[in-house]
Amino acid sequence: MTDTIVFPGFSIKSLIDEENEAKDKKIVIGPGLKRQINDVRAIKCGILRSRTSNNLIVYWIDSHQKRYVAVRGERVIGVVVGKGAMSVNVDIGTSELASLSLLAFESATKRNRPNIQLGDLVYARILSANKDMKTELICVTSQMKKDGLGVLPQGGFMISVPLRVCRRLLSPGCKLIEILGSKFKYEITVGLNGRIWIRSPSITETIYIVNTFLSVEDKDEQGMLDLYKQITDKFQVIVR
Repeated sequence: MTDTIVFPGFSIKSLIDEENEAKDKKIVIGPGLKRQINDVRAIKCGILRSRTSNNLIVYWIDSHQKRYVAVRGERVIGVVVGKGAMSVNVDIGTSELASLSLLAFESATKRNRPNIQLGDLVYARILSANKDMKTELICVTSQMKKDGLGVLPQGGFMISVPLRVCRRLLSPGCKLIEILGSKFKYEITVGLNGRIWIRSPSITETIYIVNTFLSVEDKDEQGMLDLYKQITDKFQVIVR
């Protein structure tokens, strides 16, 4: 059922019921799908994807999309473009700026707030996303832990890629980040809004890693396997 091409208005409820007939898992509807009274329909063109995690099955539409549409719970990379007394405005690639409270950080209080400056990059989670309200961000998990969220360190490099590239890099079947990590000492943060932050010890390594990620968009499964082999063969000695 997955990897099926769908169009706006296409009903997928029967496909979901058929796939999960013998499974006792909770179904989560992701981006590109809309739940109606007794049906689930696609609201954009693309390929229907699914991912199983513990007792959940998540469905979404994978499509070539340039502008990011905020989805509650997704992690994104944003640029601070405005600063107020208790919050900052963040550009996350949507049509409007998002709001990030200075109290939405681990252990933050009115007297102990993070020192965020204009131009800083933040890795945040979308707390609320509504077309009639400003998108709200938060830099803690539901357990109020940092878990990698917050202001990204200085010295990194951010690139913008198609949204589906980020989802592909974060998919369980993609080993590109892991393979590059065995050859280079680098840090990476991938936002689902089409932004990737990278920091490595040298400019040469950074350029190679960036170019590798930029080449992912047009590769099929065999192309990805060839890319893995190319990296492994080219760097037999681990670079440190």
